[in-house]
Amino acid sequence: MSLHYEVVFTCFLREDTPAPVLDALRWHLGMTEVPPRGHGEEEYAYPLLSPDPHSRLPGGDFASLRLQDEGWGLYSRNYWLDDDMGELVTVLDLLAPHIASPGFGGYFREEYESRPALFTFRDGAYGPLEP
Repeated sequence: MSLHYEVVFTCFLREDTPAPVLDALRWHLGMTEVPPRGHGEEEYAYPLLSPDPHSRLPGGDFASLRLQDEGWGLYSRNYWLDDDMGELVTVLDLLAPHIASPGFGGYFREEYESRPALFTFRDGAYGPLEP
């Protein structure tokens, strides 16, 4: 039996985040069907943050990327299988160099756990995942 996780990204990207990064995020979020160059191939075979209309999370999956006063506001909440959790670094690596301000960036938690594992961003990288 597989474990399932709630995965949440909530952070601001700098307003000058390069277009290819924003294009990749839009594809991962399910905002466009056409994968940008380097995505939709073996390394990034499928969108990781696209909302599933049949999600088992209360309230469902959600994805948003929009320009706000603080920069590009990203919020994504998804239900992931344990087999997909290795792909977490794919999204963290994409975001980390473009974070507008260091600190909290989101979390993941096994669906029956009450305590999430947090991830943070600092100096163009992401910090250790902390329970």
